[in-house]
Amino acid sequence: MTTYNSDTLFKEFKPQIEQTSRSWFIWFGFFICCFIFGVVGFIRQLTGGHIVTGMRDNVVWGVYIVNFIFFMGISYAGALISGVLHLFRTGWRKPIIRMVELITVISLVIGPVFILFCVGRFERIPYLFIYPRIQSPIMWDVIAILTDLVGCIIFVYLSYIEDLALLRDRSSELKIPKWRKKLYKWFSLGYKSTPSQVKRLIFSRNIMAAMIIAIAIIVYSVLAWIFGVTLQPGWHSTIFGPYFVIAAVYSGTGVLIIVMYLFRRMNHLENYIKKQHFVNIAVLLFIIGAFYGYFTFADYLTKWYGSVKMDKELIDKLFKDYYWEFIVANYVGVLVPMIIIAFPKLRTINNITIGAIITIFALWMNRYLIVVPTLETPYLPIQDIRPDWVKYKATWVEWSLTLAGVSVYFILFMIASKLAPIISISEMVHQDHKHVPDEPVQIL
Repeated sequence: MTTYNSDTLFKEFKPQIEQTSRSWFIWFGFFICCFIFGVVGFIRQLTGGHIVTGMRDNVVWGVYIVNFIFFMGISYAGALISGVLHLFRTGWRKPIIRMVELITVISLVIGPVFILFCVGRFERIPYLFIYPRIQSPIMWDVIAILTDLVGCIIFVYLSYIEDLALLRDRSSELKIPKWRKKLYKWFSLGYKSTPSQVKRLIFSRNIMAAMIIAIAIIVYSVLAWIFGVTLQPGWHSTIFGPYFVIAAVYSGTGVLIIVMYLFRRMNHLENYIKKQHFVNIAVLLFIIGAFYGYFTFADYLTKWYGSVKMDKELIDKLFKDYYWEFIVANYVGVLVPMIIIAFPKLRTINNITIGAIITIFALWMNRYLIVVPTLETPYLPIQDIRPDWVKYKATWVEWSLTLAGVSVYFILFMIASKLAPIISISEMVHQDHKHVPDEPVQIL
């Protein structure tokens, strides 16, 4: 196993913190333009009302809820993966662990925002906290998301403290603005790597890693139960809890592969993020994909074979009106990535990344098929009404806000990579904290 020195790593990542390339500004500007486009769409919705979207009396949820479920799933997958890799002291985790942690927090920040786009009267949002109804599944989700957000932020912050202390102590060597030097000083909390501080930090990170694993499973199960306890065709299912958790890990693993590929290319991290990292994550993707395929088959099989009238109508609608979406979400999105990973000759970095992209697209489509077709199949169908009021079709307003959400996702990643190294120096240097030395540990 390669042994890394903090001084060498600091010199390696110093240019990435100090310098900003032209391509970085170009991409950053592009994402800002996409965000502004989303702001225009939001203003249009705010002034015109929900009539400017595709949502109507039947389909009261649309792309916004799909995005919410999708981003929340990615965040919970990040929490599970980062927590497990940390607790099991997996050696190859070190170059990628920070990326996983950032995926968790950034997705958890963006996901709930899409819920706000579904709200018609924003002035009533404070009532969730002033007059909460604990018997409501929606309130369960609010409590769970806030708990998970606080826990994940603390966990990620603890992982940054050692690197922030390193940047603080060597800030004189960095050509950066004074406000950034002050930022390192404030947020390093006077960390000096004394034995007592090291023990507290190790203990705190272990506790938080275990907690976020449990919280992630609970929170995404709660989100699944919002559907499962609802008497709607296709939703009222006991399998939705584990099904959502497996799908979340599947999509989050795909996002991790894409993030690894992008930062490896942009920051020239070929010496740290190697092919073996992609293969290891791809094997995880393969295993989770097999579970996801099994849960999908079990869910649709019981609905189809049971021949309950409304479930049968929903299945018929999926094969009639959403045939290609169904094929992409449940066949292409499972089989193609698994085929790529199953054959060693196909396991190149580019092919694995392509498989991850297919996974992400298929999982988003799967969420769409869970939400929209069910709402288009009500128990009491509306008679003699315009088809466009029954059939959902997203408008440019909804797509603009979706694009803005994705853009903010990349913007936050880009900013985070400039404030501190995207590869954790402390993780690369430490030997998995097998013991705490009696003498002060110097990270410099």
